[in-house]
Amino acid sequence: MSSLPEVNVGESPDFRESDFREAQLLQKSLLPRDYLRTPAFEISFRYRTFVDVGGDFLDYFYLDDRQLGLYLGDVVGKGLTAAMYATLCMGTLRMIHKTGEQPSAVLRAFNRRLRARPVANRFCVTEYAVFNPQTLELRLANAGLPLPLHISANGCRPLGVGGLPSGLFDYSEYEQHSVQLSSGDAVLFATDGLYEAFAPDGREFGLDRLIELSMVPKYKTADQILDSIFDAIEHFTENTIRDDTMAMVLKVLHHSPLAACRTPIPRD
Repeated sequence: MSSLPEVNVGESPDFRESDFREAQLLQKSLLPRDYLRTPAFEISFRYRTFVDVGGDFLDYFYLDDRQLGLYLGDVVGKGLTAAMYATLCMGTLRMIHKTGEQPSAVLRAFNRRLRARPVANRFCVTEYAVFNPQTLELRLANAGLPLPLHISANGCRPLGVGGLPSGLFDYSEYEQHSVQLSSGDAVLFATDGLYEAFAPDGREFGLDRLIELSMVPKYKTADQILDSIFDAIEHFTENTIRDDTMAMVLKVLHHSPLAACRTPIPRD
């Protein structure tokens, strides 16, 4: 597995040195410790924060039946308070996803638990997916995040439908979507900071540019897809990030049920 880059915690006159250390530890707890590389598929991610720490979070893990669970989220707000609420959201999701429920049921239960102990002015947008490495089926449900992009030889298209944010309304329901992936396909999951990056003159990066970059043939790996997107955003915005930006790519390398059975299991 590849080593991850250090999470940068910027300087602020309002934070003591000990606060910086605590903020950095909290930020790292919101991210997986390793990228995932297997003979059958790979997962990589990138994260850029607007301020010292942010409220975006993601994780991936094997379920008991060796299917892979993935989630990505973005809480309202920025900074340390957003990171604290994101930690609460991740802890809640970890308790739910181990049940092996369908993605729509996981988001429904997640919303109920956040509403049972609401935090004033806090909610999050979340996406949960389950990938079967043996059949290459991907099932997903969405609670307010931008739709993931399915990148294949046939083009690039959004997957699924949107939904209400988690923790905002009682009794929210979420639709589930399924897609059959093939060797060479990729799925890009991202928070809205990726789409809503702005140039100094006010132009938005937008979906069309993201699709165009995702379809460049020379970008074959998950890392190459993400590096091309984040390099383009830095150039487009002239390194003036205005929001937290997180993205994750699931890339299918080779369809082999036997290889999928031999993949290592990431620790939860």
